[in-house]
Amino acid sequence: MGWLIGSMLLQLIVTGYGCEHMPTMPDDPITTIDTTTNPIDTSGNGMDTTVTSNPCEPDIIYFERDILPILISNCTTSGCHNAQDAQDGVILNNYQNTVETADVRPFDLLGSDLYEVITEDDPDKVMPRPPNAPLTNSQINLISAWILQGAEDLSCDETAGQCDTEDVSYNEVVEPIIITNCRGCHSGGSPSGGIDLGDFAAVRAQALNGNLYGVIERLPGFVPMPLNADKLPQCQIDQIESWIENGALQN
Repeated sequence: MGWLIGSMLLQLIVTGYGCEHMPTMPDDPITTIDTTTNPIDTSGNGMDTTVTSNPCEPDIIYFERDILPILISNCTTSGCHNAQDAQDGVILNNYQNTVETADVRPFDLLGSDLYEVITEDDPDKVMPRPPNAPLTNSQINLISAWILQGAEDLSCDETAGQCDTEDVSYNEVVEPIIITNCRGCHSGGSPSGGIDLGDFAAVRAQALNGNLYGVIERLPGFVPMPLNADKLPQCQIDQIESWIENGALQN
């Protein structure tokens, strides 16, 4: 009788009957890795191989880095295309609103309202509206290239490689930052807040009196700039600080 019971138990084990509540052995490598934290370093060299970055590629237009600052500085001032005023139903404060309300069509310049208004010859239709300064040719070309690239919401890490703060050039580094992020509001006949950044002398004056660094670093007592936008990338702030500490030269 004992041999019969033993035989039946062996058959149950082999067929798996009655084992649905038994734990599954961790033989699948995907199920044995803890994906809720950083992957385990299995290289054996002790180096941290879990850090990832997305360096900026020179031939790619990034919306957050290249396009949005132009729109914020030139198009979202009071009464224009910010979330509160939304002139003509157009809001240019982020990617989703820009693409939808400015009718941006990937790969199609002539079909995109955004491109049409920034290249309009009629002063009653062109954006930004006079007496605000029009976009520069380089800004228009950048927006055009972004649309032709597919008008994607791409972003990158400007400090993925390194942030070069040695011998920072005004012409090559500082002025492009000012043009992209500040000059749309702070230039022309009625600069916002009475702060003019329309040329080198004006920028240098604000740099030497401490205002420029104070507002972009958002120090206590200063109005955070760019207004109604994210803080500048820390690398750009560090580069401007280095330029100021070295005399704010027109180099």
